[in-house]
Formats: sequence, structure tokens, C-alpha cells
Amino acid sequence: MTEEGKDEEEEYSLKKAVKFSFGGFTDVIFFQFFTFLIFTFYFSVAELHAGLISLGFIIWSIWNAINDPLLGAISDRSGLRWGRRKPFIILGIIPLIIVNILLWTPPLEPKPLTFIYFLIIIIVWELFYTMYSLNQTSLFPEMFRDLDQRAKANTSIQFFQVISLLIAFILPSLFIPRYNNPAYYMEYIYTAITISIICAVGGFIFIKFGFKERIEFSKEHERAPSFLKALKYSFGNKSFRLFLIGNFAIWFGFGMIPTLMPLYGDVCLHVQDSFLLSLILGTGFVAAALFMFLWRIIVHKLGAKNSFILSLIVFIIALLPLLFIADAILGFLFFFILGIGLAGVMIVRDVTIAAIIDEDELTTGTRREGSFYGVNGFIIKLSNVAVFVSIAIVFIGTNWDIFDITTITGANEFGLRSLMVFFPMGFMIIGILAMSYFPINKEKYDKITEDARKLHLKKKESILSK
Repeated sequence: MTEEGKDEEEEYSLKKAVKFSFGGFTDVIFFQFFTFLIFTFYFSVAELHAGLISLGFIIWSIWNAINDPLLGAISDRSGLRWGRRKPFIILGIIPLIIVNILLWTPPLEPKPLTFIYFLIIIIVWELFYTMYSLNQTSLFPEMFRDLDQRAKANTSIQFFQVISLLIAFILPSLFIPRYNNPAYYMEYIYTAITISIICAVGGFIFIKFGFKERIEFSKEHERAPSFLKALKYSFGNKSFRLFLIGNFAIWFGFGMIPTLMPLYGDVCLHVQDSFLLSLILGTGFVAAALFMFLWRIIVHKLGAKNSFILSLIVFIIALLPLLFIADAILGFLFFFILGIGLAGVMIVRDVTIAAIIDEDELTTGTRREGSFYGVNGFIIKLSNVAVFVSIAIVFIGTNWDIFDITTITGANEFGLRSLMVFFPMGFMIIGILAMSYFPINKEKYDKITEDARKLHLKKKESILSK
């Protein structure tokens, strides 16, 4: 494409990527704080039965099956003068800031009331989180237009998300001396208040400065299909179906590792201090930040498909030592190595789905980021359900369904190690097999984005001519 044919708004700049990154920064803090401590809190502090927690998340997943795709379709079909995404981002984040605190304020007795509160609050939290998260992530393929731009921008985005992960994993340890101690109920609330304040600041920066919706997509709502047709189109896309399997594998690992870390650290690494435990987990994400630039080069050389497969292979290899290590020093060492795999899977996700959205637009004539990210959001939440169901099966199977740190057996420890290693590995092997059939190689990716640019230019010219 000639320089004259390029829309200046399509040009990449680091400043643009950094401002956009505050959207994911806020998103990841909310979600990873939830993922990191929600099981430990309700299992060991609120002292709910592991089976009840799993049941709650199964019901939550049924809600997500409707909530995530429906909100995506509604967003795609909205024609508000403030934009397709911005109104939902604002309407989502304001109540989310409050509900994020209420997550950690359940009545502790009677237990049936604790369970009802848990179920209602995670569903309400999910509604507003999805409203914010789905719409801010849907802007990524719109803001950055080809593999090179997306790889560069994603390096910035994931760097900020690593900072988010460190905040989500380390900040709680400054308030909570020991994560699995029922005495620290109030400390969880103080942590949640601090997290909500940080997210409010990040969300404001993103909304005020981080994005501008493109004029060529301002009429997309007129062509957007109905909810049921959107689902049919999304699941009918072979590229998307294969991506969902690979992404499920990634998010299962993302969900399992931080969720079990408070208990894995205590039982397997013999680390009870919450700050030291969070530092070990955080080491993996510091390493991920350092290896982001290497993976950006890999994506540029190999393309999204091969980089996706390679990242899963590296992740599997890096998980294996967690089956054997038994002290803090080895914990630091091997979580740092794990960061190499983490960097890869963090980079490839958005780069890959962006091409699928472009491909779909070229086929249907309509841009439907919300629908794709809505279905993808449901798959991510479904992976979390798989995490909690797996935990419940292993905990109940090893007679650890009610929290009691004084009755740990060898079977309990092996169960924890298996959940951290064998379960994610199994899903990742399936993900590798699925992505080996992914039809968009590097050459096809470049062709899709070039054709999408031409289509967008035509759409813009059509709108401006009216």
C-alpha cells in the first residue's frame, strides 16, 4: 500500500499504545485479583465447602454462556452517538469498582447464607466486569491494523498487564499476612478497597485518553446480525473454533496457577509468609515482561499460528519443575523460567483473534469484535470453571473438602502438585493439536490485514461522502 493510501489514524505510535494499555491494566487487576484469591478466601476464610464453591462457579458459567455473548452482540449493534464501545465501558467500570469490594464482605454464618451471597455477588461482579472488559478488548483490532502494529502494541499492552499482575498478586500481601487464615477477613476488605481505587484511576486514564473509535466503523451497527445469528456466524468460523480451544488451554493455566498458589506455596514450598509467596508468583511475571520483546520478534518471524504453538510447548516444559520443587529458592528460580512461557502465551492471544475478526469482516462485510470477544470471554470464564471443578474433584478425592491446614497429607500435597502441572499440561497438549490445524498462517495473515485495510478505506470514504 502506498503512503497516500494509508489513513494517518492507522499509524502506530508508542504513545498511542501506552495510553491504550491502561484499559488492559485496569482489566487485568480486577480479573487477576479475583482469580488469585477468590477460592482461597471462600474456602479458607469464609470456610465454604469446596463442592459448594465449585457448584457456585458452575452456575456462574451458565450465566456467562448468556451474559458474555449477549453483551458482545448488543455492543456490536449499538448506534449511540458516543460510540459503540465507550458507553458500555463507562457503565461497566463505575459499578464494578464498588462490587469489587462487596466480593469480600460475605456473612460468615450461617453457611447457606454465605453460599447464596457468594453466588449472587460473583454473578453481579461478572455482569459489570464483562461490560467493561469485553468492550475495551474489542477495541484492540480496531486500533492496531496489521501483524506488525499488533505485535508492537501488544508488547506495550502486555508489559502494562505484567505490572497489573504484580499489583494483583503482591499488593494483597501488604495487607494480608497469611492468605489462608480466617483471622484476616477485614484485611481482604482493605485490600479490595485499595485495588478499586487503583482501577478507578487506570480506568479514567483509559476512557479519557486511551482510545478513539474509528469513523469507518460508526455505521457497523446497521449491518450487525441478531444475537442468534451472531452466535451462528462466530461458531461457524473454523479459525475461531480452533483458536477457542487453544485459548481455553492458555486460560486454564492462567487460572490454575494463581488460584492455587496460596495453598501450593504453603503446602509444597513451605512458604507461609504471604509477601514472600506473592514475590515468588510475581517473579514469573517479571520474567514475562523481560521476555516480551523476544516473543515480539518471534511473532514477527513465525507469525501468530506458529508462535501460538511454540508458546504452549515452552509453557508445558516450564511447568514440569513445579511437580518437584520444595523450597522458596527453587520456587523463585523455576517461576522465573515459567515466565518465558507466560510471555509467549500473553503475546499471541490478541494478535491471533484480531486476524480472525478481520477475516470474518472480509467474509460478511460487518465488523463484529464484540461478538467474537463475547464468545471468547465465555470460554475464558468456562476455563475458570474447569479450574474450580478440577480443584473440587481433587480436594474431595483426597479428603480435603473442608479447610484445615493441620491435617495435610501426602495425598493432599500430590493433588496440589498435579493440579499445578498435569492438569494444565493436558489442556495445553489439546491446544497444540487444535492450533496445528489453524488455517491462518503468516502469509495469509498479512493478506487478510491488507485486504481489511482496503475495505476500511472504502467504508470511511462511503461515510464521509454522505
